[in-house]
Amino acid sequence: MNFPFAKEEQVLIPGPAGQIESSVHQGDEAGHFAGQNRLVVICHPHPVHGGTMDNKVVTTLMRTYRDLGIHVLRFNFRGVGKSAGCFDNAIGELQDLLAVLKWAKQAMPGVGLLLAGFSFGSSIAAQACYQVDGVQHLTLVAPPVERYPYDCDGRFPCALTVIQGDKDERVFAEGVYAWIDTLGSPAELLRYPEAGHFFHGYLAQLKADLTVILLRQLSAL
Repeated sequence: MNFPFAKEEQVLIPGPAGQIESSVHQGDEAGHFAGQNRLVVICHPHPVHGGTMDNKVVTTLMRTYRDLGIHVLRFNFRGVGKSAGCFDNAIGELQDLLAVLKWAKQAMPGVGLLLAGFSFGSSIAAQACYQVDGVQHLTLVAPPVERYPYDCDGRFPCALTVIQGDKDERVFAEGVYAWIDTLGSPAELLRYPEAGHFFHGYLAQLKADLTVILLRQLSAL
């Protein structure tokens, strides 16, 4: 299927609280997965603490997937940027993501869905993977597993990658590693001993490392 948007296009998606400000990016036509009609939807960090779809970790994730030939959709949760509504304690935000995913499946029929999220957004992505059929892969960056819901009965329905820095000042890193050990489904961990929550100084390395993992995990699907 031809990509039905410009190479990079701003889109307003109808959501339960009103319009959802979004940005769609075409996957690189020279990327490894070009032509496979895959789309990743990326969720940004906590809206109350300044999180937006333009966060540097989010845009690093965008470039990682885009360069692999995977289409990308970033969006602002309700109350952020031009998105209508106001913060709803992760309840309305999940509904925002589900609305975005429904729209994406209608706009790009037959698309293979992937999910990714950073911090607060990682929980929203994790919860959605159980509510939408056919999610192929999930990437969780700095997931605050002790504050928000993630897995159901210790298992995920898709391939999983977790990215975490040991010196995270907002997420208890050892708690993340202990949580991964409890999972009954496969999870691949990218661990950065010197990285903080926002991965300052490590974003280029994160992009390179995640690229290697995605090449391996997605090629096996």
